[in-house]
Amino acid sequence: MKYMYKYQEWIGLEWQLLSLTSKFLVGYGLLMLITLILTYIWSLNDHRFIREVGIWVKPMKFMASTALFALTTVWVLKVAHSNVDQTYAYDWIVALLVTTSLFEVVYISYQASQGSGSHYNVSDSFHAFMFGVMAIAAVGLTASQAWLAWEIWKEQKSADIPVETLGVIIGLVLTFVLSTISGFMLGGNQPPAGQGLPIVGWHLYKDIRPAHFLGVHAQQLIPLWGLIAANFMGSFGHIGLLAGSLLYVVLWGISAWLSL
Repeated sequence: MKYMYKYQEWIGLEWQLLSLTSKFLVGYGLLMLITLILTYIWSLNDHRFIREVGIWVKPMKFMASTALFALTTVWVLKVAHSNVDQTYAYDWIVALLVTTSLFEVVYISYQASQGSGSHYNVSDSFHAFMFGVMAIAAVGLTASQAWLAWEIWKEQKSADIPVETLGVIIGLVLTFVLSTISGFMLGGNQPPAGQGLPIVGWHLYKDIRPAHFLGVHAQQLIPLWGLIAANFMGSFGHIGLLAGSLLYVVLWGISAWLSL
């Protein structure tokens, strides 16, 4: 009980230190998690399929990804020891993140409720247009991370940037670059139909989604590697971070190449 009380006290203190915009983003992420749970419960009684996959699988994936994306955006600022969340630019970054991700979740969920696909649906001019808008929204969503990386860089470039801060900057930039490239590749190459690997649903052939996953989640994985490098590699922390980031890009490249 003693340790639980101290943990709750620490969470309360961290919450108080968050800016109003960060608190809003945390709330948005938690709302997506609640929506995910409710959608899962609803899906248990809806047995419709699209391309041999339950119609609510894609909306739930996007809800989960959006929740993680939003919460990580707040977390990386703590890792980077940054006060960017106190700036006017951060308000616009969060606005871009929420607007683009919410549009995607709402549209994909609406299409699922109609028993119709959202991605690769060019059955008429409206759905073809919306497919294009989703692509623009996806770029805007990841661009919010590149923008955040730029603001952190401007804030701290005059000093020696710590390993963990550099890990955040690299991770956010790679999220934008790698996920945008793989996203456009994915937009022109529809994955095979049917169930793939458990949970993720990927296939091990002609499926760019594994590479796209690595691109999107550089937002979490590279900063985590930066924390490991900072805490366990001592004076070799920067070298370890850069080497790990390079290997990550190589892994993404191999995954994208194999999918083609």
